[in-house]
Amino acid sequence: MYLPDTTEDVRRRAATVAVLPVGSHEQHGPYLPLATDTVVACTIARAVADAHPVQLLPPITISCSHEHAAWPGTVSISARTLHAVVRDVADSLRRSGVPNLVLVNGHGGNYVLANVVQEAEGMALFPGGGDWSAARAAAGLATTAHGDMHAGELETSILLHAHPDLVKPGYERGDHLADDRPHLLTLGLAPYTSSGVVGRPSLASADKGRAVLARLVEAFGSCLAVF
Repeated sequence: MYLPDTTEDVRRRAATVAVLPVGSHEQHGPYLPLATDTVVACTIARAVADAHPVQLLPPITISCSHEHAAWPGTVSISARTLHAVVRDVADSLRRSGVPNLVLVNGHGGNYVLANVVQEAEGMALFPGGGDWSAARAAAGLATTAHGDMHAGELETSILLHAHPDLVKPGYERGDHLADDRPHLLTLGLAPYTSSGVVGRPSLASADKGRAVLARLVEAFGSCLAVF
C-alpha cells in the first residue's frame, strides 16, 4: 500500500488515532491472490482514513495462517511474534504522540489480536463480528459468515469492487460448502476443501463489495468514539 505522506503531512493532521491494517499471505483458492487478506484490510483502512481523522499505517502482510499451510505460497509467523510486533508498533506510536491504535484485521485466523487489544490501553480491533454481520446484511449477502469462511462471497465481492484486476476467472464456478469443520484448528483447512475455498464466490459482485465497504466505514465512527 503506497502512502505518500511526509512527516509534515502527519504533523499537520495531528491525529490521535492510527489505523494498522493486518493481513496475511495465504492461499485463497485459484482465483484470488495470496495477499487477499492484506488487500481487504488495506482497502478498509484506506476508506476509513478517507472518512475519519486517523493516521494510516502500512500493513502487516504476514500473520497467523497455519491452518492454510497445506497450500503452496502460504507463509506464517507465530502468534507470539504478531503479538510482539503489534505491541512494538503501539509503543512507537505513543512515543511519536499518537496514543491510540486500531487494528484493522483482514484475516480471521489472527485470534491473538483480540488478546493484544484486551491487554492493552488505547487499542481497538476493527471490524468486529457485529460490524461484519451488519455489513453483510446491508450488502444483501446470501451466505452466512460461518458458511462463507474463505475466498467466498464476501472477500470476492470486496476485491471485485476495489481491485477487480486481482480477481482471476474461475470464481463463478468456485463454490464449495463445508459448514462442518470440527477439527479446523487441529488439522487445518485441507481436510475440508481441496480447492482451498469454503463459501460461494459465484454470488459475489462489485455492488455487494461497495455496500460492505460503505457500511464498515460508517461503523468505524463508533469504534473511534471509544477513545
